[in-house]
Amino acid sequence: MFAKRQSVLAATAGAPPVKVPLRDRMAPLGRILKKPPVAVAGAGLLLMAAAGLFITVLGDPRAGAPSARVELKREAPASAPVPTGLEAFSMGAGGVYADLTADGALDPTQTGEAVITLPDGAVMSGNGAAVTAPRIAAQPLVAAPIAGLQQPGPDGVLPRIAPDGRVPAQAYARPFRSNGKPRVAVVVGGLGLNAVTTRAAIERLPPEVTLSFVPYAEGLQGWIDLARAQGHEVMIEIPMEPTGYPANDPGPYTLLASADAPDITAKMNWLLGRATGYFAVTNYLGDRFATSDTGMTAFLGVLRARGVAFLDDGSMSRKPGAWARASANRIIDEQQSPAAIVGQLNALEALAKSRGQAMGTGFSYPVTVEAVARWTAGLDARGLQLAPASAMTQRPGR
Repeated sequence: MFAKRQSVLAATAGAPPVKVPLRDRMAPLGRILKKPPVAVAGAGLLLMAAAGLFITVLGDPRAGAPSARVELKREAPASAPVPTGLEAFSMGAGGVYADLTADGALDPTQTGEAVITLPDGAVMSGNGAAVTAPRIAAQPLVAAPIAGLQQPGPDGVLPRIAPDGRVPAQAYARPFRSNGKPRVAVVVGGLGLNAVTTRAAIERLPPEVTLSFVPYAEGLQGWIDLARAQGHEVMIEIPMEPTGYPANDPGPYTLLASADAPDITAKMNWLLGRATGYFAVTNYLGDRFATSDTGMTAFLGVLRARGVAFLDDGSMSRKPGAWARASANRIIDEQQSPAAIVGQLNALEALAKSRGQAMGTGFSYPVTVEAVARWTAGLDARGLQLAPASAMTQRPGR
């Protein structure tokens, strides 16, 4: 058998290959492709191949469409500024000035704040907008210092009674002549900490309005000179121990209820030596200090010896002393809203008409300055005379 097989292979080994037609060779593949599942799959692959070839040859089919690219960048949140010592002294009140501008003003009707229309048609709100009352023409007072009314001290120039008997309480006060009408006085304090509201109070309040300045204010003498050049008499605020001290701390030179007379005198020398040109001092807080007979006696004794008056906010009205004394009848802005402040001013007006005189005091909030400026403008027509606070003082025993 093996020999027969070998002979067949030998016979065919040298013969040329038999040619098979292409159609016959592709016939098996055609029979496979004619099956439905294979046909569908093949059509899908053919479509994908055609799409790939199209993109490869012609590029991105959306290349001609308009497009834009935007780079987004998130801004880092701004950090809150660290409060200064002066802001701490003002117990956060400076926060109402954060958005003030020298001439700009917010539209109170668009802020959602309570608004009030004053007799002259002005509209104001408590939203912290800049004061818009008109500027007042200057009525300058005599420039400070006045010869003979000061002497060198350990921390600055101190007030004193002149050899001829003149006293700062009279020489630095705004002159006043009564016209027979009931008189009303207003004191606006907390000045010197914020330049915008300090300038607004100086320029837009009538010169009869008395201004009081914080002793820690930078450039204090310049502010006092500017106020007097406009016509305002001025006071210095004396920080005194309040309830809750030291958590509620008015500053490093606060007069303490536990202090003895030498300590009171030493702190008064620093406070009174900060500037010159004031006719009086006023208290900043101090309900706790007022209970100290030793402290109050030493404090008022220093003022009496130096010819300086003392005007309190109404909380120390039963404490006599100093060279001259007066007490406010009400605080006008314990509530910082236009309606509340105007209501207090109207009550002050009624009190002046019933008693012959009245005095109110307030802080230099923008809404307070605006309200006082507008309210005082019509006092004369309402039968009252606007008077400086010095016109309300009396000598002890008189």
